[in-house]
Amino acid sequence: MRIPLYQVDAFTSHPFAGNAAAVCPLEEWLDDAMLQAIANENNLSETSFYVPEEQGFHLRWFTPMMEIDLAGHPTLATAWVIFHRFDWPLDAIDFRTKSGKLTVSHDGGRLAMDFPSRPPSPIPSIDAVAAALGARPVEVLAARDALAVFDNEADVLALRPDMNRIAALDQFALIATAPGKNGTDFVSRFFAPKAGVPEDPVTGSAQTELIPYWAERLGKNKLFARQVSKRGGELWCELRGDRVTIAGHCAPVLEGTIAL
Repeated sequence: MRIPLYQVDAFTSHPFAGNAAAVCPLEEWLDDAMLQAIANENNLSETSFYVPEEQGFHLRWFTPMMEIDLAGHPTLATAWVIFHRFDWPLDAIDFRTKSGKLTVSHDGGRLAMDFPSRPPSPIPSIDAVAAALGARPVEVLAARDALAVFDNEADVLALRPDMNRIAALDQFALIATAPGKNGTDFVSRFFAPKAGVPEDPVTGSAQTELIPYWAERLGKNKLFARQVSKRGGELWCELRGDRVTIAGHCAPVLEGTIAL
């Protein structure tokens, strides 16, 4: 069996930045153990697999350790592959996923994802999060992930987190965020050691929590964000009621075949 493989850097306009995703088109589903083995072999934050359906595609995402419920950068990368390597004739692509229907459409030179909004709520104690990050945030909120808010970008850049402590938290992952500068509304970093991703370079799913938080705090629905990991990435964001738009560029890096 031979499976096409595309590697695309998402949320960047040039290779070797943003977040690398592997995209594997399938004619029909392989068993879950094989999907997980392929994702582990790729050893990227996520590998996406998709199968055509009558009304679009069924899309699934795997980290090197597990299947997850929502992932942004591999969704963006998958849409780029379908648009640019399979000559998709429409302006938008619908995906059926564990998080419901997700749509990706053209947005000028970028691709824009329509995702659910997941507003975080304050939690009473910040001690465990402070210990995990080695620095005390101003406040901590939580939805799927814990969200630690700091005063400025320098605080987020200086973090040296303890991955064992982060993995022991109740939430799936931990986001650190702060106001941005020089035209950036907010910055973030994302840590998910439970999923085999100590620090994710750029995280689309985190924006489902960050966008509603920062939109309310800053009093604006359209936001420009940067993820300040080593590779870095740029995200154009918008809050639209119970949905968010997350847009970015993609840069193709590799095309090949998996031989099984």
